[in-house]
Amino acid sequence: MNAQGVAAAFAVGLLLAIVLYVAVVSYNAVMSLRQRIDKAWSNIDVVLKQRHDQLPALVSAVRGVMAFEQDVLTEVARARANYSPTEPIPDQAVHSDETTRAVRSLFAVVEAYPEVKSNENVLDLQAQIERLESMIADRRELYNDQVYRYNARITTLPTNLLAPLFGWQQRPFFAARPEELERPATDL
Repeated sequence: MNAQGVAAAFAVGLLLAIVLYVAVVSYNAVMSLRQRIDKAWSNIDVVLKQRHDQLPALVSAVRGVMAFEQDVLTEVARARANYSPTEPIPDQAVHSDETTRAVRSLFAVVEAYPEVKSNENVLDLQAQIERLESMIADRRELYNDQVYRYNARITTLPTNLLAPLFGWQQRPFFAARPEELERPATDL
């Protein structure tokens, strides 16, 4: 083999090594982002389940005093019943927002009743649910940030060349559909 053949073989080998290196680094980066998305979603799911478990206690605590505000209590119960951890993420986001709106409506009604508002059990449950709502918002932001990073990664060079080979598709954000963002009526 002559010097030109050796140089050409070296150049091809170097090019293949570079392409392989870029492919491996890109693959590992995408896999890392997918794991971060899954972890972030699991963290949201834990808080959604905690809120799901706390709502019946809150409804029970205020039910007796607010017997004539059944619509609000029914809405909280309906929103809670719609939650299903096996649904696709966009549907879970919609049900999460419905539950948040129902809980806020319930809190608004509780504020109008001093005997309920001053009940220590109700105050404690309300504080726990407000804490969980705050945690959901924080974790939702983290999840959406990870989804953004993943979606950006698989749609830019060189990773977008690998995406079809590995079946990487964009992940949905944890956001309600626009029609679900309308404010519910809270006429008292």
